[in-house]
Amino acid sequence: MSIKISPSILSADFAKMGEDVAKLSKWGADWVHCDVMDGVFCPNITFGIPMIKAIRKYTDLPLDVHLMIVKPERYVDKFLDAGADIITFHPEVSESVETIVDTVHRHGKLVGLVLNPNIEVKSIEKYIDMIDLVMLMGVYPGFSAQKFIESTMDKISQLKALIGERNVMIEFDGGVSVDNIQEMAKRGLDIAVSGSYVFGAQDPAKAIRTLKEF
Repeated sequence: MSIKISPSILSADFAKMGEDVAKLSKWGADWVHCDVMDGVFCPNITFGIPMIKAIRKYTDLPLDVHLMIVKPERYVDKFLDAGADIITFHPEVSESVETIVDTVHRHGKLVGLVLNPNIEVKSIEKYIDMIDLVMLMGVYPGFSAQKFIESTMDKISQLKALIGERNVMIEFDGGVSVDNIQEMAKRGLDIAVSGSYVFGAQDPAKAIRTLKEF
């Protein structure tokens, strides 16, 4: 069994971001995860549209852009124009989920919703036929290398049941490691986001391979 790995560049070397992103393809990554934080929705500020545009030049891998920002509909067009291939966002801070979904699909890209640990899976049932993926958070957004919240594992099974036969992928971000990825895959995981486990490894290619081939 193999799942897609989307390394989070939040754990990369910001002084050598282009180099680190360029290496991801050689290391065997499938997507490039980009955590965009505004310091309002979560307690950190990372990077925005200029960074997405800059790293687009360094890789052909899909850019998996996670918008942890208030009113994401204000900037979706700009992130897509900058090179985002997948847009995920938190529905509770959007004024119009449908508008964002329509905008992303109009650009021919993928769109998904993100659920923090305290948000129930059933809260997005009305949107499940509109989207391409759902990302579950195993930690609260803000910083990398946080302790995994074990109870979030159950949400994979809950989400898989909600999705049923629909063509909707399940992504997981936060605390993913070789210790839990096999169980996540058994429950229905399709894409795993991993930051420090990949970029903090002595051999990142081996780390990715271990996650994909458990």
